[in-house]
Amino acid sequence: MDNKAINRRDFLRTAAGAGIASAMAAGTTIASAMDTNKPDDANKQGKQSVKYPQVPMRKLGRADKLVSALSLGLMFDAVENQIVLNKAYQWGITYWDTSNAYAGGKSEEGIGKYLTKNPQHRKDLFIVSKASGAGDSASRTNRLQTSFKRMNTNYIDLYYGVHGMEKPEQLTEDMKQWAADAKAKGLIKYFGFSTHTNMIECMLAASKLDWIDAIMTSYNYRLLADPKFVAAIDACNKAGIAIIAMKTQAKKSEVDSENKLYQHFMSKGFSEGQAKIKVTLQDDKICSACVGMLSVATLTQNVAAVLDKTQLSKSDLEFLGNYAKATCDGYCSACGRCASAIPQMPYVSQVMRSLMYHNNYGDVTLAKETFSDAVSKLSAPIGSFDYSAAEAICPNKIAIGKMMKNAEQLFA
Repeated sequence: MDNKAINRRDFLRTAAGAGIASAMAAGTTIASAMDTNKPDDANKQGKQSVKYPQVPMRKLGRADKLVSALSLGLMFDAVENQIVLNKAYQWGITYWDTSNAYAGGKSEEGIGKYLTKNPQHRKDLFIVSKASGAGDSASRTNRLQTSFKRMNTNYIDLYYGVHGMEKPEQLTEDMKQWAADAKAKGLIKYFGFSTHTNMIECMLAASKLDWIDAIMTSYNYRLLADPKFVAAIDACNKAGIAIIAMKTQAKKSEVDSENKLYQHFMSKGFSEGQAKIKVTLQDDKICSACVGMLSVATLTQNVAAVLDKTQLSKSDLEFLGNYAKATCDGYCSACGRCASAIPQMPYVSQVMRSLMYHNNYGDVTLAKETFSDAVSKLSAPIGSFDYSAAEAICPNKIAIGKMMKNAEQLFA
């Protein structure tokens, strides 16, 4: 890609050609080349093509593969939201992340609908899915085959054999053999896992193995304040494991206004959301930032942030670090300590995520699904446990008992 800069007016002119100029956030500067997008139906019909900047590509760890630095998180009904898939492809967001469980299967089915209409695009897409809830090789195989049928494909580029790994012991020899067999049969190209809880221990364990190609983990400016987390990222990077960042917005479980962040970065032409994505991708150890983008407006704003070559300054990063320290209370870093304190209720961080989805993202469906999955595995009501031991060791001093009761009242 040519490094010649284009200004905001040029980017908006391109966005206008795509019918989404109104989606752009005010004050954004774009520094990227105007590349002709991949052929679409309009081009085939001889119509004038629209030129789109293409998001940059990054290397997938030690693999000889490039993927888009911004990836599309498909935790929604993609069957009814094909426009987001179409626009993502046009901007070069070709890393699509889904799961066997997302939106009750409608996420994968949406990709299948897209590929049925655009089979020529399969070679350009890097499709990632997850064996949600699979506890052994047989169930993992079953979920993989279901994903093939839903997505109208006979291979998946990157497959997470565990969705939401919580402990290193889950990295078994059986899983290693399953991954090797699936690769040998051409069913998957790369293998890894996602982790929301006890991420540091899971990453450190994986860094000592030679069969994990990629890890999807939470990564944001709040977690960067923990030197142990940074060390785990470094260990995986040295091992050649690709790190896919999620939860880049670092939202709390309670309503989080972040007015100071908004004021600081809007004065520089960024929204706080765009600034958080830039923080993530300024780290060259991050392969891709996976962001849930349910609308063309959100997608376009995130594209703008990624294409902008402006680096956040040292003072910007210091501001974020100081803000993280000053507002750490109430943020669940999913460290896993509470699970050891209350072994009969090891799903505190998952319930915290459900509250975050509801209170700060407004995704009621995903919030209820996340909460229901947690409580379905409990032997007693969530409000019946004593959370005092967990609160005593929580590094961010979260009122866990109160939050659990809030979730129970909200979702039960």
